[in-house]
Amino acid sequence: MALRQVLVSFVGHVDHGKSSILDKIRGTTITEREAGFITQAIGASIIPVETIKRVCGELLNTLKINITIPGVLAIDTPGHAAFFHLRKRGGNLADLAVVVIDINEGVKPQTIECFDILKQYKTPFVIAANKIDLIQGWKVTGKHLFEAIQKQSQNTQTIFETKTYQLVNKLGEFGFNSDRFDRIGDYTKQIALVPVSAKTGEGIPELLMVLTGLAQKYLEKKLEINEKSSAKGTILEIKEEKGLGTIADVIIYDGTLKVNDTIIVGSMEEPITTKVKAL
Repeated sequence: MALRQVLVSFVGHVDHGKSSILDKIRGTTITEREAGFITQAIGASIIPVETIKRVCGELLNTLKINITIPGVLAIDTPGHAAFFHLRKRGGNLADLAVVVIDINEGVKPQTIECFDILKQYKTPFVIAANKIDLIQGWKVTGKHLFEAIQKQSQNTQTIFETKTYQLVNKLGEFGFNSDRFDRIGDYTKQIALVPVSAKTGEGIPELLMVLTGLAQKYLEKKLEINEKSSAKGTILEIKEEKGLGTIADVIIYDGTLKVNDTIIVGSMEEPITTKVKAL
């Protein structure tokens, strides 16, 4: 048996920073190429264990965390209201989810929709409270989160704490017991809230650390796969590609898929049987 990557779905309201957080982790600029800087389709990208170690850096040594998972497969979903079914697919597939919320704007309509999807599929999640750099008076320090907070003025720290607990209180209205991740005593009973800035990178190492820690402590058995078995997976999206015809974006979560393998796809009416022409 081997361990597969943790499937993490990034969900939330439009323009709250899901793709931007992933861009900061990957060092890419996908959002700059999107129409209106908004993700128009569902997508997935690999965050290997080496990247996690590089981003987290000294945090792992300080907390004596030894990473055993092979990495993260991040599923980026659109936040616009028109993309409900794509978000639902991402939430259904995920081992873990990250609900991205603008700490200054709070919970919005698509955020509530994401809560409903995650509740329906019983998907564990954490909150990434994004855009802390836009808090009044915030000074970018380039330090890890707690150092960054301590470097702020007393007034800015007060505003930061107020916004954090306004979000905690709002989550309570939806039946979620949450707190800032460093103040949680039992991760099985409370939802971790990680303040971050996709723009400056503050809080990103802590977010990755929390995701990695949760996956290793509570999901490791779920990540075990048999690489020699028949493939099992979920179709994220089907589309027409010029020169290729109908193609499917698929995530395989167990087994191995090869060209010429016969696959069976569930549909609204009867199962569809076809062969893999190319990968």
